[in-house]
Amino acid sequence: MPMINKIQYGMVGGGEGAFIGEIHRMAARLDNHFELVAGAFSAEAERSKRFGTTFGLSKDRCYADYQEMVSKELAREQPIEAVVIVTPNHLHLPIAKVFLKAGIHVICDKPLSAKLEEAHSFAKFARQADKIFAITYNYSGYPLVRHAREIVAQGELGEIRTVQIEYAQDWLSEKLEESGHKQAVWRTDPMQAGDGGCLSDIGTHAFHLACFVSGLKPKAILADLKHFVDGRNVDDNAHILLRFSGGAKGMLWVSQVAPGNENGLRLRIYGSKAGLEWSQENPNYLKLSSLGEAPKVLGRGSPELSAAAAKMTRIPPGHPEGYIEGFANIYNEIAQAIYATRIGKPFPQGVLFPDLDDGIAGMEFIDAALKSNKNNSEWVSLAGND
Repeated sequence: MPMINKIQYGMVGGGEGAFIGEIHRMAARLDNHFELVAGAFSAEAERSKRFGTTFGLSKDRCYADYQEMVSKELAREQPIEAVVIVTPNHLHLPIAKVFLKAGIHVICDKPLSAKLEEAHSFAKFARQADKIFAITYNYSGYPLVRHAREIVAQGELGEIRTVQIEYAQDWLSEKLEESGHKQAVWRTDPMQAGDGGCLSDIGTHAFHLACFVSGLKPKAILADLKHFVDGRNVDDNAHILLRFSGGAKGMLWVSQVAPGNENGLRLRIYGSKAGLEWSQENPNYLKLSSLGEAPKVLGRGSPELSAAAAKMTRIPPGHPEGYIEGFANIYNEIAQAIYATRIGKPFPQGVLFPDLDDGIAGMEFIDAALKSNKNNSEWVSLAGND
């Protein structure tokens, strides 16, 4: 789609000390489609203004809260066209609803919400709003993740039998929240993050990636959740079994108390003909093992990769691409959708980004896992996926 002019956007949250806010800002500006012009970066008005002006924003567009931001932006001749929400989980949907109601596209960090009931109620409203709602499950933006999805869809692995996904970190191995660490404090607070701890924070990433690449939907899960750090109010480790529609089985392990693991997201899928392996910490390579043949390692930028992978590739082989570029690929796809919406056209062919349905699926996953764990790790069905 032609760019026409940049997408002017605002941000809620993502102020001083917020890691993910800066990641979103970098990803949004990498392809020059988005321009940050407004924000409510902090619950404290002066901090919001001080932070926003470091980006060259006008003081009168650095707001005390999101309600002020909506009302004053709508009064402008050229208000923001999209908003990025990077707050703790419990604030995502109250903020999103206000902006959607104002006719503004929403790009929301994951997970969708802190509570499934709230997510379902919001979904009914959002589907009628006729605006883009994107959720940033950003690992789906890596070139070789897109290629893996393509070869599964084309049947190269045969009938899928097993899906193995893990996401291991170690940063919460001690009770970091007691030190006042900003990210640890809200992520371990059920009132802000929801009842799922690492399950919500990184488990939903792993779950989305497994479903995105395999094309499968789980029909039931069995979960064993645990908080190993004394006094913590949410899980910091989870072991989950999955039964997929079609008969495939899955295993998901997520942990934030696994010493020696920094950001160990790893996916393995095995079918009747072949298997594949991909690791986020070494994202430029995909291992493909066909039955009875020597394994092949496919490199990002290789001419034998699919068009879907080539579309996500920015630089020649040998130059590493990683987290920011994959995140930016999601923003680029969202931009193409917004450009199409401006002129009343369908999204261009191949535009693909996580949306409301993915957000709801993540919340249903969290809820089912919590129910399973509460009931002595019994199997819990996921509605609509039988």
